[in-house]
Amino acid sequence: MAPAEEKRTSIVEEDIKVEDDQAATSEAVASTSKTPANVYSDDTVSKLVAQDTVPWYNKPNLRMLYLLFFPTCIGVEMTSGFDSSMMNGLQAVDSWDTFFNNPRSVLLGLMSAMYSLGAVVALPFVPLVTDGIGRKWTIIISSAVMIVGAVIQTTAHNFVMFIMARFILGVGIPFAIVAASSLIGELSHPKERAILGSLFNSCYFVGAIVAAGTTLGTFRMNSNWGWRIPSLLQVVPSAMQVVFCFFLPESPRWLISRGRGAEAFAILAKYHAEGDTESELVKAEYVQIEKTLELEKSTKSSVGWKDMLSTPGMRKRVLVCAMLGLFTQWSGNGLTSYFLARILDNVGVTDNRTKNLVNLANTCWGFLNATILALTVSRFKRRSAYLLCASSLLLIFTGWTIASARYAIAGDQGSSRAVIAFIFLYSPAYNVGYNALTYTFLVELFPFHVRAKGITIFQAFGRMAGFFNTFVNPIGIAEAGWKYYISYVVFLAYEVVFIYFLFPETSGRSLEELAFLYEEDEAKKQKELVAQDLKEGHIGANASGPAGGTNDEESSSQLAKS
Repeated sequence: MAPAEEKRTSIVEEDIKVEDDQAATSEAVASTSKTPANVYSDDTVSKLVAQDTVPWYNKPNLRMLYLLFFPTCIGVEMTSGFDSSMMNGLQAVDSWDTFFNNPRSVLLGLMSAMYSLGAVVALPFVPLVTDGIGRKWTIIISSAVMIVGAVIQTTAHNFVMFIMARFILGVGIPFAIVAASSLIGELSHPKERAILGSLFNSCYFVGAIVAAGTTLGTFRMNSNWGWRIPSLLQVVPSAMQVVFCFFLPESPRWLISRGRGAEAFAILAKYHAEGDTESELVKAEYVQIEKTLELEKSTKSSVGWKDMLSTPGMRKRVLVCAMLGLFTQWSGNGLTSYFLARILDNVGVTDNRTKNLVNLANTCWGFLNATILALTVSRFKRRSAYLLCASSLLLIFTGWTIASARYAIAGDQGSSRAVIAFIFLYSPAYNVGYNALTYTFLVELFPFHVRAKGITIFQAFGRMAGFFNTFVNPIGIAEAGWKYYISYVVFLAYEVVFIYFLFPETSGRSLEELAFLYEEDEAKKQKELVAQDLKEGHIGANASGPAGGTNDEESSSQLAKS
């Protein structure tokens, strides 16, 4: 070895030397203090990421990847946003109201709820497909299913055809959401992963704005195209996903789990190191992913649904994600998302143009604050942001309920205006946690081998809660008026308590560092294996690189630089 080479010490080697020097001190301290399980993770990747000062927009490959995310993965939520806003707006479109014989109460609830019912029926199959054929192809196939649903909805000739189209749309959406949110977390550079995960939900408002603007433009049309045009435009987000997904790479973690390490290493090198196959970050990421997946497999050779409850750590994860699914739907957002027109009726706003203007304005405001929060809130502690979210919603919904009650009792116009103000205040309060952080938090909460199942459980509870909301809300609003809102106030108080005591903190670490968040023994073993492989210069048995053969190295280099 040349003298200059002998003096060079990589960051990885320095970390390992520091860990060796600190081992004796750690053992001494262990006898007097108990260390939480989640600190036993090798943080080499986090340290290397922190030293990367080049912004993403100055990295051509990474920049192209992030641009592809918007019409594909991040754009998946545009479909959900379009659907809820469209159904909101159609209630103020006379041609739709007339064509379907003025649906109210149960019928209106059924028309909205079929979307969620379709999702609930599809959910048991989501992990099988997502883990079986990969994230990328799941998005493509599910988007094609939603295109079929949107076409049937546009051409509907009766009530049954319309609700069956909405059922088909609902079947497709959970496959796309689970696959897209997983792919964002697994493919993004660690430095931008949290922000991109937060932007995922903010794209909901892009679709919602388009739908709200469309119904505002068509509500005066006397023909059935007043409601068929918005239905037809629901094809657009899914069509973009089908087209652009062909240019998107697959998840490196999924590829490694399928024994396709060379492809995974090339993807990591291309997008996380601009084609540099000798990058320390890429080597460390690969080893960390591979060793974590090996440990996960050694713990469970195959993971069934019952295994999601087999250990204390998994039970905690399932409880948190199940409650989060309920929180994202039972915090009052279902009222403004699907039944804003009926809420405005209850406070004296009956003009259809005014209703559509309020819907459009609230949607634009939601997009603005959701995007700002997505770009900023992910830098803060997850648990603190959720606490702020739930506490703010509790205060706002309490004021909303009081103002609605005053209008119902006294017909006070000031109270009517206060309800509209609370509707606009509700948006940033909800978005600071439940919109900006949900999928970022879920990807961090679950390790790779159960990530699709974990997000599916979240979707299951969210969709069931959504079905209940969209079916029961119009009945509650019609029968109980402002008194119905009290149930949301009570549930929001429960949310605050649950988050305070049971939500874990996941910010500031890589996905592999979070893989054993609740498992102390596995976390220690992961640290030792990763440190050993990095110290010995191994990249893994299935990857090409310094530890691999010459031919593999050349192949990987060509893939990474292509």
